[in-house]
Amino acid sequence: MNQSLLLAVDQGTSATKALLVRADGAVVASASAPLAIGHPRPGWAEQSPEDIWDSVLTAVATCLAGHDPGLVAGVGLTNQRESCLLWERATGRPLGPVIGWQDRRTADRCATLLADGLGEHVRAVTGLPLDPMFSALKAQWLLDTHDPDRTRARRGELCLGTVDSWLLWRLGGGGDHLVELGNAARTQLLDVRRRDWDERLLDVFDVPRQALPRITASTGPFPAVRGLPPLADGTPVLSVLGDSHAALFGHGVFLPGSVKVTYGTGSSVMGLVSGPDRAEDSPLCLTIAWDDGIPAYALEGNIRSSGATLRWLAGLFGVGEAELAGLAAPDAAGVHLVPAFGGLAAPWWDNDATGLLSGLTFGTGLPQLARAALESVAYQIEDVVAGLDTASGRVTALLADGGATDNAALMQLQADISGGSCAAPGTATCPPSARPGWPAAHWGCSPGTDSPARPAPRRCTARSCRRRIGNAASGPGTRRSPGPAVVPSPVIPRPAVVAPPGIRQPTELPPPRIRRTAAHHEHSERRPRAQ
Repeated sequence: MNQSLLLAVDQGTSATKALLVRADGAVVASASAPLAIGHPRPGWAEQSPEDIWDSVLTAVATCLAGHDPGLVAGVGLTNQRESCLLWERATGRPLGPVIGWQDRRTADRCATLLADGLGEHVRAVTGLPLDPMFSALKAQWLLDTHDPDRTRARRGELCLGTVDSWLLWRLGGGGDHLVELGNAARTQLLDVRRRDWDERLLDVFDVPRQALPRITASTGPFPAVRGLPPLADGTPVLSVLGDSHAALFGHGVFLPGSVKVTYGTGSSVMGLVSGPDRAEDSPLCLTIAWDDGIPAYALEGNIRSSGATLRWLAGLFGVGEAELAGLAAPDAAGVHLVPAFGGLAAPWWDNDATGLLSGLTFGTGLPQLARAALESVAYQIEDVVAGLDTASGRVTALLADGGATDNAALMQLQADISGGSCAAPGTATCPPSARPGWPAAHWGCSPGTDSPARPAPRRCTARSCRRRIGNAASGPGTRRSPGPAVVPSPVIPRPAVVAPPGIRQPTELPPPRIRRTAAHHEHSERRPRAQ
């Protein structure tokens, strides 16, 4: 007898992926459609709204080729966050591009608001630092460009939305203008405690409420699919989550204590907390991971450049990203790379930080640069994990997903630096962010159960760092102590840890966290800048 299937659509920054999944979690088919990112000016990053929709059409059609679309019981959607666009309500015609989450065109406006003393209020209400990464400043720029007096916005003729809003609009045939709560929490316009748009912030950013979408839970209700061939019109959309939020859910993290790391163009480090008050005095962002009737709060650190750093370096030398990792030396030989291509995000939130490559000698070559690039990713992750230690307890294992989890050298390096294990899904082509999450309820299982099945993770357990590390926290000539050989579990509570002799038990005080990124940042700030 034919089994019902779920279609998971993962709309990301560089590609849209589609996976056809059985009730037991097995992937029946998958497809990916690449997406271009435009950089028309320094610091700008934008995409075509129609290209994004076309990539969804292509990925879905390719994934379902050779399969009976009538077996698809529902669709789960996950999307890139913070990116923002504007379109006409009557025609669905986009007005301008999707302004990407990496975009820095609003940095000057952000600096003005910070100088006016609004940073503390914005953070207190939204849980987010005042930064161009979030949607509010992008929304203001779009309205300033296409509706400067806000006449059309106030009449309800224009729709402002994040990528999930755009996709739901297109999937539903141009009906309801909606945004999922977790995505709304990344706009910097939402009061995360009241879970509604904040009137004062709407005034600060000059965004009329009439242009904003209606907020809905992660489980909907959402409009049924229309015009997504070969799916039948009327196929239900069962859940919507931001990509990093879906990854956390896909890893089976339903209580505080475990942390997931998504390695993409940038990176996201996220763990649940017991409530919004746990975010006080944290350098990380408070956000809403999902809402199935009860909002789940999380702390997150966003890193602007991780996979993008490797892609940049690979492009300079005309090699592939996988080849770059294979060419990396065991030691960077004193070469340090700070990937502040657009400033530094969590936990530093410094828009003025600049990229830095130091420690070069005549002996420096691609192997040392490749190693330094890998280290720049791993150390940025570690900086954020240190912030999560305080709010959610000692982090002993990282649950990794994203394309970079295929990079064994990076995963091992991450385990070495973090002093714990780094567990990744069995295949990077089926990341937790693309797993269906709540649509599993279609078969009667609820969050927290072990159905559907998950691929067995690959594990990189901690080993001794064989390199002397000089950094601001511990000084030169200090070795990073090896961490526990932890086998993480997606089921909470964690199992007991059995470590071999000589390996630090997790109940002991951990060694000082490494602050290498900060040390490099301070170095770059001491360097004179051209006027």
